[in-house]
Amino acid sequence: MAIQRDTPYSGMNFSVDLGDGQEDGTGAGLLEVVLPHAALTVLKYRNGNDRDNAVKKLQTTTQYSNLVLKRGALGALNWYSWWNAMRNGEQGIQRNITVRLLSEDQGNVVMVWKFRNARPVNYHFSPLNALGTEALVETLDLVVERMEME
Repeated sequence: MAIQRDTPYSGMNFSVDLGDGQEDGTGAGLLEVVLPHAALTVLKYRNGNDRDNAVKKLQTTTQYSNLVLKRGALGALNWYSWWNAMRNGEQGIQRNITVRLLSEDQGNVVMVWKFRNARPVNYHFSPLNALGTEALVETLDLVVERMEME
């Protein structure tokens, strides 16, 4: 699905499906998505009787930092409800999240990230400030078990 070209895409046009099939509308619009870092964990190994003193490196596990979603606070409670279900130990609340990067004219999907078994772990708002002029921002951090790209 990825569409390759000579110049980088802008990161300002994107859509996110939080596993509920909704990508349009006020409640689905996001201000920012911070994609996770993906890292392979490596085990260093060497037998004591190896003639070579070099260490062998074996891949063990894959780790991801959190997927971070931000949106303007609109009074919607769907993020809080999902986080609250996790806090209360409900089972089966994991979702598959899809982030789509759109072309500048928003006519084509040019890259897709899929995050498997995502669950909320942090939920917070930006500070309230009586002298401020910025929008109140709601943030949801999600742990993910696997990332795939198309």
